[in-house]
Amino acid sequence: MASLRLPRFHTLLKTNSRLLQAQQRRWAQVHDVRFLATHRDPQQILDKYKDKLQQKAREEGHESVESLKEAYKEKIAEYRSNASTIATPEPGPQSASPSPSPSPSPSPSSSSSTTSTTSTTSPPPSPIAAAAKATSGPPGIKPLSSYLDVEKILALPAKEIEMLWRLRHANNPRSICAVIPLDTYQRMAAAARSNPQFILPLPRQPAENKQAEGEQEEGGADIHFLQWGFHPPASPVSSSSAAAGESTANTHASTIMFTQLAAYKLHGSFAQPHTTITHHLDLADEKGVVLMVGQVMPDVGVSVAEASWLVSCVQRFYDFDGEGSGRKGELLRMFTNGDVEGFKVEDLMEETEKIS
Repeated sequence: MASLRLPRFHTLLKTNSRLLQAQQRRWAQVHDVRFLATHRDPQQILDKYKDKLQQKAREEGHESVESLKEAYKEKIAEYRSNASTIATPEPGPQSASPSPSPSPSPSPSSSSSTTSTTSTTSPPPSPIAAAAKATSGPPGIKPLSSYLDVEKILALPAKEIEMLWRLRHANNPRSICAVIPLDTYQRMAAAARSNPQFILPLPRQPAENKQAEGEQEEGGADIHFLQWGFHPPASPVSSSSAAAGESTANTHASTIMFTQLAAYKLHGSFAQPHTTITHHLDLADEKGVVLMVGQVMPDVGVSVAEASWLVSCVQRFYDFDGEGSGRKGELLRMFTNGDVEGFKVEDLMEETEKIS
């Protein structure tokens, strides 16, 4: 990964405003792909594992295999439901290729469904949208319940929750996690909605062999581009709060994607991020904390320690009640406004060096 030197930062300033322009949206055509499933005779499977099933039934005090199946009826139905795939919807009339031959007249039932479809301007739901609706959460974001038992940890104090959250990710060498006070996160989120994009320099030390030879070389830095995203809550709001009509802080789940600036300038919104951060607000109402988790992709030229340093810079630039209320906040706003004259990468480097 090429390293940018301080004398070359002047040329980068001329292109900063381009990052703030609207990205060109490209629409990909989704082809209807069918999956084939093979099914075995259930009786053959029962005959094959008959002895083991009978042994299992005796161990649990059942008189027969049928009694064992009845006891596990609900669990078997749950497994079958989770294992079932979401069917790909039929292509709508808008996506169908034109045919020279006239189409047959629809039946009364299909005619009514066609009328309801053509009366709206929205296209038919895609498989991705159907999958997201089935999981009742934004695509690509795991709910907090996939990491912790939310109902159980609600009975614990915030300090123990923080300890459990860190232990939960301790065995993942590519993971980043933190627990953020709710008021701090809300200030950061408010600033992020007004300033969803920014750049951060990652300092690089000169090569050790040149330092040993006594050569004078300025320290360089790699520039990384970050972008916030706000999505519906990954976990639904508790039914008790919704029934009582109480206000809740769990109104969204937010993400931050870090991408090398050179890759973003080349590929735009299709650039592959090297680090993705997610904020979960499930415990914001009861415990006043936001749980953050991130994943650093392997073989991207960025270590977990370097990614953690970039994440720490985000709070210092976006917390307008803390360090972000000073010069760091000014640089953030100037970048958003495309102020090429006022925004200096040298000043950005100087502010990031102040972060201990």
